[in-house]
Order: sequence, then structure tokens, then C-alpha cells
Amino acid sequence: MTMLSGKGMILKVFIGESDMCEGIPLYEAIVLEAKKLGLAGATVTRGIMGFGANTRVIHTAKILRLSEDLPVVVEIVDAEDKVKKLRAFLETHVKGGLVTTEEVNILKYSHNG
Repeated sequence: MTMLSGKGMILKVFIGESDMCEGIPLYEAIVLEAKKLGLAGATVTRGIMGFGANTRVIHTAKILRLSEDLPVVVEIVDAEDKVKKLRAFLETHVKGGLVTTEEVNILKYSHNG
């Protein structure tokens, strides 16, 4: 059983759904790299509306105006030293967007296996 608690770090990467990395979506590449580096886990959330660094146009999932570049947020929580392992990958592959980190208090993380 793997457990994680106490002080940790959350990494959030705000990018566009259409951002690519070596032929695959950038969000997928980030998750695969995090798994390869042994981080605890990752979650990708697709936004229904937003705008950001690459454009001032609002992207939305409304029926009358389907966007092909909705906002995507990749979130990863783990110990600070493990989260920092992703830094070089992000600096190289995230061309536009926002990357943030902040300290978090991990109440409980466990998984069987």
C-alpha cells in the first residue's frame, strides 16, 4: 500500500486542448511523463470556457460555438521534490500557457497495490 500525507505540492498546468507534443496532446504527454517519473498521480480537467496567454478570444463549449481549443488543466499532487522532477520537461514542452505550484497539506492519499 502506498501512502502520502503531510506537506506536499500541487502543480497546475493551464494549456489549450489543441496544444501538441511530439504528435500527441500536450496534456497526455505531461501525464505520461509524470507517470514515468513515479509521481503519485495526475488529473486532466477540460474547461467549458476560458481564455489565456495565446489568445484573447474566449473559447467555449456552447452548442452554437463549439471550440476546438478548450482550456485544459493538468493537476499533479505529490511531495515537493517529486513534483520538481517535472520542471525540465515543462520548461521544454509547454510553449504557451501557465504553470503554477503551491504548497498543500495532503490529508490522505493511499492506494492498494
